[in-house]
Amino acid sequence: MSFLVEKPLGTGTRDVIEPATGAVLGTVGLAAPGDVGAAAAVAAEAQRAWAATPFEERAGVLRRAGALFESRAAEVQEWLVREAGSIPPKAGVETHVAAQECYEAAALASRPLGDILPSALPRLSLARRSPVGVVGVIAPFNFPLILAIRAVAPALAVGNAVVLKPDPRTAVGGGFAIAALLREAGLPEGLLHVLPGDAAVGAALVAEPLVRVVAFTGSTAAGRKVAELAGRHLKRVHLELGGNSALIVLPDADLDRAVSAGAWGAYLHSGQICMTTGRHLVHESIADEYVERLAAHAEALPVGDPHTEPVALGPLIDAGQRDKVHALVTASVDGGARLVAGGRFDRLFYRPTVLDGVGPDAPAYANEIFGPVAPVVRFSTEDEAVALAAGSELGLSLGILTGDAMRGLALAERIPTGMVHINDQTVNDEAVAPFGGVRDSGTGARAGGSGNIDAYTDLRWITMRGSIPEYPF
Repeated sequence: MSFLVEKPLGTGTRDVIEPATGAVLGTVGLAAPGDVGAAAAVAAEAQRAWAATPFEERAGVLRRAGALFESRAAEVQEWLVREAGSIPPKAGVETHVAAQECYEAAALASRPLGDILPSALPRLSLARRSPVGVVGVIAPFNFPLILAIRAVAPALAVGNAVVLKPDPRTAVGGGFAIAALLREAGLPEGLLHVLPGDAAVGAALVAEPLVRVVAFTGSTAAGRKVAELAGRHLKRVHLELGGNSALIVLPDADLDRAVSAGAWGAYLHSGQICMTTGRHLVHESIADEYVERLAAHAEALPVGDPHTEPVALGPLIDAGQRDKVHALVTASVDGGARLVAGGRFDRLFYRPTVLDGVGPDAPAYANEIFGPVAPVVRFSTEDEAVALAAGSELGLSLGILTGDAMRGLALAERIPTGMVHINDQTVNDEAVAPFGGVRDSGTGARAGGSGNIDAYTDLRWITMRGSIPEYPF
C-alpha cells in the first residue's frame, strides 16, 4: 500500500490504525499549528504562477487526476476500506465520485471569467472573477476522499492553492492519496499542502491571514466554532454540517422497497454519513409491518471486517464513536423506546439497530447519531408528518416514499431541507449536483459550475475609458 511516503511539515507522527482489526497500517506525519503559516506562505507564492498558467494546462492536470482516480481506484479503495472501515462498494463510490469531481473541476477552468455590465457613463464596465489565493479545506473521516476532493479540485481548477487538513484518522485516503495523484497528474509543487492535525491545527488554518476562504465539512458544533473564528478574521467560510434526515413513508408506498431503502439509508457505512436516514417517519397504518420487516432486515445484515469478509457493515471509526452511539441507544431505551433489533456491539462492530415507540424527545431521535440506528416514529396525517420532519433544527436531506410522486413533491415543498429525494432514501450525491443544507446543517448548497466558481473566486469591478474625464474640481 503506497501513499505513506507523504510527510507534512510537522515533526509529530501518528499510527494509521485499521478500525476493523486494530492493526497498524503505517505511520504518517502530523502537523502542528505553527506549520500552517509556513505551508500557506509556500502556497501563496506558488499560487501566483498557477493563476497565470493557461487554463488548458490547469484543466489538463484535473483531467489527468480524474483518470488516475479511475486507473488506480483499487489502490485508493484499499485505503478507504482499511483506514476508514468502508465496505468495498462504498469505497468504489468514493473513487468514482472523486474522478467525476476532477472532471467537473477541469471544466471550470474554461468558464467565462465574468460579465460586461451596462454603464450610464461612456466607459467599458466589467465584472471579472479572479482566484482568492489560498483556500483552506478541513475534511472529516467518514467519506474522506469525496469530502476533501470536492473542495480541493475546483479550488485548484480556478487558480488557487490549497492547504488541506484531513482528519488524522483518515489522513491517507482523505489527504496523501489525493496529493500523490495530483502530483502524478502534473500539479506543480507548492500548490497543495496536506496537514493532518487536531482542532488546534484547524483553528490555525482558519485564522491564517493568507487563507482567504475556508471550506469545512464536519459537525454542527465544530462548524459554529469555525464560523465564529472566520467571522473574527473577516473571511468567507463554506459550511457543510450535520444532519438528522427524515424518511417519510406514506401508506401507498411499496413496503418491500421502502424497507430496503430505509435500511440502506440508515445503515450504509454504519450510519456514519451526514445524510444518513436518522428518523423514519412511517404512517401508522403500515408502521407495525415496517418495523417488523426492517428489524428482520437488520438482523440479517452481516457485520465484520470489510477487507476480509463480504459484509454490509464495517466497523465504526473508533471506540469514542461507538460509545457515543451506544449511549444514545441506551438512553432512548431507558426513556421508553423499544429495542427491536441490534443495540449491541463487538469491539467496533455495532449491529444495525431498530428502535420503535420513539418520542420526539428521545436522544436517538433528537440528535444526529452517526451510527447504524433507525428510530421509527408513527404519524397519522400528512400535517403531522410535516411537523415531525420540519421539527429538527437541522435541514440537510429528506426522503419521501410514496406511490404518488407528485404528492411527495408537494409534501417536500413544506419541509425545509437542502436536498430532497422523492421515492429514494436520504443518502445521495453527484459531482454535478448542489450539495448542502439549511438551518443548522450549513450555509447552503455548494457544487456544480457556478456554485464552485462563486465559492473560490472574488468578483472585481473594472472600468475603462478612452480618455480621462474632466471633473468640476
